[in-house]
Amino acid sequence: MAKSSFSAVGSPFSDRLSAVLAGDTSQQQAESLAAQLELPLAASREDFDFFLTYVDHVLQLQKSHSGIGGVYADFVSGKVGHRFRFGGGKGQLIARAVGLKKGQLPEVLDLTAGLGRDGFVLASLGCSVRLLERSPIVAALLQDGLQRAAEDAGVAEVIERMQLIQADSIHYLQNLQNRQTPDVCYLDPMYPHTKKSALPGKEMLLFREVVGEDLDSGDVLALARKVASKRVVVKRPRKADYLAGEKADFQMFGKSTRYDIYLPDIPLRNP
Repeated sequence: MAKSSFSAVGSPFSDRLSAVLAGDTSQQQAESLAAQLELPLAASREDFDFFLTYVDHVLQLQKSHSGIGGVYADFVSGKVGHRFRFGGGKGQLIARAVGLKKGQLPEVLDLTAGLGRDGFVLASLGCSVRLLERSPIVAALLQDGLQRAAEDAGVAEVIERMQLIQADSIHYLQNLQNRQTPDVCYLDPMYPHTKKSALPGKEMLLFREVVGEDLDSGDVLALARKVASKRVVVKRPRKADYLAGEKADFQMFGKSTRYDIYLPDIPLRNP
């Protein structure tokens, strides 16, 4: 099973978010989740804008009184499962972006793990991946997805290479010991929505409301360059500006996505 470091960290949205007893969720599960996340427990979803609940034994984030479906982590079925079975292997753009080559399996620190999809792709290709997620709500969804996937014979080996750490990226990087230094730091920050942007998907809509924007991603990039021993990789929409206006050393382009690659800021690295 994937290792995890998961602490109870209160959410600033706790007045609008609840772990709700619903569907096939047992009272014990709901109480445990509410205590872990320091959120109120409710018997009804009517009094909360957002809630966490189990549907068919899958932890979901849902929004009350909306047509938006629940958001959850899934590494076995859906698009992630299909990509795992039929994807492009080590020829995928993300694999080349992190420097994955024959005989070279970099250790990756994913500083914006979200629901872990990119981390799973890299782990499926042989990389060991530390998944950092600062939102306790998103981390709970990711932890649930990892636990379920660890019980599936088809992906259990991949999950073994993934470690979830619920922590703030800046604080984590500032306190990183040299023996924990990763080969690659990977960032996929939430891109600010503009009037020119296409409407975001349900996952992005919910995360923006519950988690907020990644307003400190420029600071994370600067710290990551002092920590990574080989490179920092930033995932961006193909036509987006550089993160924090910091020009990349080189880039790799896909149809709708690009990867900006930054070399380590060696002169400023910790001794």
